[in-house]
Amino acid sequence: MTVAEHASPGEATLLVLRGRVRLVAGDRSWPGETGDLLVIPDARHALYADEDSAVLLTVAR
Repeated sequence: MTVAEHASPGEATLLVLRGRVRLVAGDRSWPGETGDLLVIPDARHALYADEDSAVLLTVAR
């Protein structure tokens, strides 16, 4: 699974429910595994699943 590069709609976090993912913004990358909470940067970013994964996206508007 890949979510192509896009802008953030507001303050957001990503909870990794299962699997392994990578959040990428520019030249920075943050890995996430089951149970990790990633803060989505206020910049264009993309999400890549390194294996079958389930995530919960929370956006504050």
